Formats: sequence, structure tokens, C-alpha cells
Amino acid sequence: MSERPGAEDQHAVSVLRSLGYRVPDIQSLARDQRAFAVRVPERQIMIAPGIRFHARAVELGEGCFTNAFTLRLDLEQAQAQAVTRPNGLHLRDLLSPDAVVAAVSGSFSFISDDRAYQPAEPNLDLCCRTGQVTSLPTASKPAFLTHHGQAVIGMLKATGSLRIQGRPYRWVGSKEHNHPPREHNVLTVFGAANCRVRYTDDSRTGFRRDVDPATNLTPPDPTAVDFVVSWTPERGHRVTAVHRGGGADLFAGNFVLRAAHTQAEHVRVNSGVEITQVDGLDVRNLGGGLSLGPSAADAAAGPCRGYDQCLGTDPFRDTRHARTLIGLRRRELFFQVLDGAPLSGNFRGVTPAETAELCAREGLDPRHVYHLDGGASSKLAFTSAGTTEVAGSMHYLRWPCSSDQPFRWQGLDGRVLRNAFTISRRPGGTR
Repeated sequence: MSERPGAEDQHAVSVLRSLGYRVPDIQSLARDQRAFAVRVPERQIMIAPGIRFHARAVELGEGCFTNAFTLRLDLEQAQAQAVTRPNGLHLRDLLSPDAVVAAVSGSFSFISDDRAYQPAEPNLDLCCRTGQVTSLPTASKPAFLTHHGQAVIGMLKATGSLRIQGRPYRWVGSKEHNHPPREHNVLTVFGAANCRVRYTDDSRTGFRRDVDPATNLTPPDPTAVDFVVSWTPERGHRVTAVHRGGGADLFAGNFVLRAAHTQAEHVRVNSGVEITQVDGLDVRNLGGGLSLGPSAADAAAGPCRGYDQCLGTDPFRDTRHARTLIGLRRRELFFQVLDGAPLSGNFRGVTPAETAELCAREGLDPRHVYHLDGGASSKLAFTSAGTTEVAGSMHYLRWPCSSDQPFRWQGLDGRVLRNAFTISRRPGGTR
């Protein structure tokens, strides 16, 4: 029996209309999202000492616009942390009156509509979870780090060091531009960021994303041996599979280490792996971190290598999309959602060039403002005066898993995220 939209849709329409969106019915939103093209009134709120929220509409010309939602943090009074959960999270669930007062959608992670084939570590490239580096970068990219307890943003090279069974090695990302020839004691890192997401047409949802397991493997090399490395909180990193000649599943563990046959003859299944450095940083000084997207300036300049195949389509092409930004200037950290609904006509978001222009207009250097995950992931949430509010991606629908299921509105929660940024008062911060 098919599942018919009924009371749940009626309630969703009621909520949307109370928020100012004149939505006729939920199922129509899969084809027409013009109801979300509503300019927000300008509004500023002090959420907590040192944490400010600003909402405003930004005109783009020819009747097009975006709504900009900005959080600014004085890092003398507030702090931000990267939170990652492989099983997923929603921003509203991270909020707590006495601790986290705001949350912002995070950086790039693997997204597929095939629930049966997902990576063990969905966060792409660097992931540092509660002081443990669980995933290594395959390419040099900007990153957000909590280093010695302080927020840092900058380019992070895909190089470092580790130990296997106590023996030291250097490692380098497999997607580095100038990947060196295989050297003694240098291992190559592969991971979920090496996958190729494919898009296929779908008559109901418009498209479907997935990965072909048969081709989602490390490249063949008869002189190499690949070690699948998996991480658990109880045992740390361990080798969980060995593939001679390549052909390791990119999703089987947190990452894959490739060595020459003669480099790691002592390595076996269950060998312990200890990551020691990333780009010269001692990992013992890292509290958390994530690889970021390109700077606003780099995205505006043209194609950005390293962000297309593992996302299925390049989000930085010259097309308007909702976007999320992060930037650090001296002791102020800011997050910004530039909202848009793809099926709305004049409210689709912004292009990379428009993003860089808006940053410059606000007195921010586009070279030091970075992209987070955008599109339907762009969202922030906060509590103010005892009330929880969300902004961004209010058009979001959960796609049906089969032809007899309806679309479901999930604008308040949005897409299931694998990571996010939480914002809280700094203990002992000035008032």
C-alpha cells in the first residue's frame, strides 16, 4: 500500500505558513520552490556575550537576491568547535541552553542516495574527532583546526608522519599535484575523497547519486601493497585488511596506506597505526579539525581541483547555489549562510564570483574566507531568549526511498550532516 501524504503534510504546511512561506502543498515543492523567495527583514541579535547574529537580504541585480545569515564570534568570549559524527546529526540536536548556543552546518562529507554502500569515514580528507585524527587528507586543502585550544584556519599540506608497529614512516596524499616517486619509508594515503560519485537521471527526484563499488578501489599496482586502516575509540587505528597489488575498497576503513612490497613487510592485519604529524603539526596538540573548501577568491578564479569527483559535480562552477562560509580575522571568527532554493527562479543563491564580491563589500579579504558545504546543507541554528531558531535551506525535502513514498519536508532539521560547528561561551571569557 502506498504511503499517502496526510496529517504530516498538513502540519508542515501550517508551520511553513507561520514562518511566512505561502506554500500550497508539500509535494509541489519538489517542482516549484518560489514560495521560499522571501526577503528577510534586517535583524541583529546578541545571542550571548561575544556571539552576534545578523540577518539581511542582499540584492544581486535583475530582481535576484539572497538572504545572508551571519554569526560573528569574539574569540575572547566565545569558542567554536568542529563536531563530527559518522552516523549523522542535526543542528538543533546540538543546542543546549547551558552549553552550545549556536551551530552551523559543517564541511564537505560524502553524500549518496545508496544507503547500502557508505564509507566507514564519511568526512572527506582531514577529520580530527575529539583530539583523534581519524582520517588523513589526500590533497593539500585549507582546514579549520583547534590547535593548542585556539581556532586556526589555513592551508594544510597533505604530508606528515606516522608509525606502524612502532616503525616510523612519512606519508603523502594520493592527490597531491607533485606526488613524489615512491621513496623509502614514504606511504601514500587514499580515502573516501578518492571516490567518484556519479549522477544519473531520476524521473521523480531529478537525479540520483551513488558510487559503483566495483570501481571504487585503489588503483592496481603489482609493486604495491595497500593497508586498510580502521579507527575505533577503544583501539585507535589498526590495519584491518591487506591488499597486495592494490584493489582496496576506498570505503572499507578510515583510510588506506599504500607501500612498496619491500617497505612494510612486517605489517599484518591488526598491526597498530599511530599518526604523529600532519603538515609538521604534532597531532597531540589538535583538539579537532576538518578540511575546508577553497577560499572565496580561489573559487571565483576558476575550477578547483580536488572537490569535484568525490562530490559528483563541482559546486564551484559558475552557477548560483546556496553557500556557507567561514573566516577568521584576528580574534573574530565568522560563519555566513548565503541562502537559496534551487527551484525558485530569483532566489537560487550566489555564484563563486558573487560570493567573493560580497566578501570584499563587507571588508573581508576573499583570500581568507573559505567555503564550507553548501547547497541544501547550508543552515545555522541558535537559541535566543529561550527560543530555538533556524535559518537556511528551509525548502529541504527528504527524498522518497521508493516510488510509493511521498516527499517529506524537513526544513527545520535539514539534511543529515556528518559534521558541524558548535558555538559556545568560552569558560572564563570576559563579559
